Amino acid sequence: MATGWAGDTAVQDQIDATVDDAVKRARSRMAKGPSLERCEECDKPIPEARRKAVPGVRLCVACQELADREEASFSGYNRRGSKDSQLR
Repeated sequence: MATGWAGDTAVQDQIDATVDDAVKRARSRMAKGPSLERCEECDKPIPEARRKAVPGVRLCVACQELADREEASFSGYNRRGSKDSQLR
């Protein structure tokens, strides 16, 4: 099947680039430094078990769930797509 100007690995290259971008974005959002004893949003205590399980934790579970929901509403857009795939 003819792919026009695209190389034989173009589709897989696009998938790999999208995954790499998502991994970089997730790693950049990981907390760094020491864990907090109190949530920086609501000031509730963060249990010791959570501080050990999640190094650098800054939010309690409730605040983290809220932040995760807000983040999930973000609509990722694959900007590496070909011009043809964006026109469809």
